[in-house]
Amino acid sequence: MKKLLFSVIATVLIEIAVFIVVGKNIGVFNTLLLILFTSVIGIWVAKKQGVQSVQNMRNSMAESNPPGPAMIDTFLIFVGGILLVLPGFLTDLLGFMLVIPFTRKLFKPAIYQWLRKKMNNGQVFIIHK
Repeated sequence: MKKLLFSVIATVLIEIAVFIVVGKNIGVFNTLLLILFTSVIGIWVAKKQGVQSVQNMRNSMAESNPPGPAMIDTFLIFVGGILLVLPGFLTDLLGFMLVIPFTRKLFKPAIYQWLRKKMNNGQVFIIHK
């Protein structure tokens, strides 16, 4: 919990610093337009990728395949979409990385490792019916 709080505070401070630097270089109005533009584009991309990911999950289940990889994609796209809605350049960069398929692949091993760790500790259960 302390790590999460520290991460949020650090992110806010870094975003403020980046706003100041970008605002000085391109102006306040242009900075606000850029933030709005990246948010709108990001939401559009996240929606498009999210719908496709949910469809992939449905197809996997319809073919009696485990939907695990599609669920991870859907989760990462959801988190990326949230980050894109938040104002800021750092959060937009991370959000785009989670939404775009070829950069999203970079995060998957960390998610799988985290899930394996939770399963080994008995904190995550998989129920078979």
